[in-house]
Amino acid sequence: MDRMVGTVSRGIRAPIIRQGDDLAKIVVDSVLAAAGAEPFEIRDKDVIAVTEAVVARAQGNYAHIDQIAADVHGKFGDDTVGVLFPILSRNRFAICLKGIAKGCHKVILMLSYPSDEVGNHLIDLDVLDRTGVNPWTDVLSEEEYRKYFGYEKHVFTGVDYVEYYKKLIEECGAEVEIVFANNPKAILSYTKSVLCCDIHTRERTKRILREAGAEKVYSLDDILRESVNGSGYNDKYGLLGSNKATEDTVKLFPIHCSELVEAVQRSMLEKTGKHVEVMVYGDGAFKDPVGKIWELADPVVSPAYTSGLEGTPNEVKLKYLADNDFASLSGEELREAIREYIHQKDEKAESLKGTMVTQGTTPRRLTDLIGSLADLTSGSGDKGTPIIYIQGYFDNYTK
Repeated sequence: MDRMVGTVSRGIRAPIIRQGDDLAKIVVDSVLAAAGAEPFEIRDKDVIAVTEAVVARAQGNYAHIDQIAADVHGKFGDDTVGVLFPILSRNRFAICLKGIAKGCHKVILMLSYPSDEVGNHLIDLDVLDRTGVNPWTDVLSEEEYRKYFGYEKHVFTGVDYVEYYKKLIEECGAEVEIVFANNPKAILSYTKSVLCCDIHTRERTKRILREAGAEKVYSLDDILRESVNGSGYNDKYGLLGSNKATEDTVKLFPIHCSELVEAVQRSMLEKTGKHVEVMVYGDGAFKDPVGKIWELADPVVSPAYTSGLEGTPNEVKLKYLADNDFASLSGEELREAIREYIHQKDEKAESLKGTMVTQGTTPRRLTDLIGSLADLTSGSGDKGTPIIYIQGYFDNYTK
């Protein structure tokens, strides 16, 4: 009988992970226990995805706001610091802002508008249109912003992020001035020392500022690149990808993840004889249609993965084949023709990029697609499934 089920994504329960735990062993043991309980069969090319949160927790990769402050002050001294284009997030950025503010005498906080980089809106687009303000050219003071837009609160969180960030900086002992603009060069009217807090556009922003005459330019991935006063660190992403742990500490993006994914893959092969793929995942890459939030606040979806997850899908659109190449066929004849087409494609192992038969397929990296699937499966709340087991992702109509 033909298999009637395609891709399956399962959340795998695991113990609460603590610093120092043997995470590779916990992952393997949890998957095998789940396979025996449900049951399901371990197969070649199955995917084990482990959330970055438990990886960093097992590593003990944390930092205190005082350690962030020390690094910031070491880089900027007593300069007035422009904090440029932060995202609007209590979980992702507020705790980092505490550390930044503690390391500064005065902060010029420049917010993009009408929304931040990942889609959190300060103001509604329709409201912006009615004011006649041009977000591409107009630089607004806090007073001007309030005159035009009042005291808008986020649709989901109910937070006025302008007021929230302002109070947070002041409570940490720094002076603060808030500016609203989308051209990074606008910050140079206030200071030549800038900390770029954007995520995916940070290299471009730094280049623009340097070319425009900025004297000190750093980004979040330059903060805590190495341990400061015993802190955790990330030698590639610094503070990028960090999350609030407590009111005074952040959990950093995990390091040395390649060692983990390879250890899990090796152990699964030893215990089951099956070659599975393994990845560490953070935020998925997708956009919420109501809140307009683009989920990806991490620098990457996956900081590490085994080699079988490299690349992009090489798929064809079944409905295109049915409506075009095999429009005259139906029933079993159509089914066999499509199967043979896919079989020939797989045998040749050639990329179909740019061909009409691939139009409508998802042009994204496998790790971004699978990481998004894993993130949606695990959720961000209390499901208790930091491990995701995915089967059938690499199957197609012929399997």
